[in-house]
Amino acid sequence: MIHPDTEIRYVSKKIGVGVFATKMIPKGTIIWALDNLDMILEEDEIEALDSVRREIVYKYAYLNDDDRYVLCWDHGRYINHSFNPNVVSTVYEIELASRDILPGEEITCDYATLGLDEPFECEPEEGTFSTVVMPDDYLHRYKEWDQLAREAFKRLNYVDQPLRHLIRPEFIDKVNAIAEGRADIDSFLTLYEEN
Repeated sequence: MIHPDTEIRYVSKKIGVGVFATKMIPKGTIIWALDNLDMILEEDEIEALDSVRREIVYKYAYLNDDDRYVLCWDHGRYINHSFNPNVVSTVYEIELASRDILPGEEITCDYATLGLDEPFECEPEEGTFSTVVMPDDYLHRYKEWDQLAREAFKRLNYVDQPLRHLIRPEFIDKVNAIAEGRADIDSFLTLYEEN
């Protein structure tokens, strides 16, 4: 589920729509959490769909660490890529604001965290020359993501958390321990080492 202080807006003809903050969302806020309304699909289920639905699922779903496709039920599926995102993924099936997100600002994540199985071409961005997200980018970027998550977790208990109740039961104790400074995060790299 995506944070309630967001909405879909048109970005451009080439990109389509994106998700934008309607209010200030502070660093450390849970922006997205996997919930029981999200669809988790096996590849053979997707392949059995008609071509129209299959194309939509492949376009908007991401590959989780169990090699299953997750299709967000709400507008979380419209979060666009950025090489300088304001959201950081974690291994706890939540994403956090990695910095304060201002009203009207587009919410973005790094698609390299989504388990890509092929390169993803993206629009050029100010401040970077990269225009392709590669499936193995996690090998080069996981330390950066871990540090962003570590810093965001420091704010978790100090900001309003309308999605906190969606933290999955198997992660609650660990997330609380990290937020309270009693434990360090599990590296994003562990998602790939276990497969």
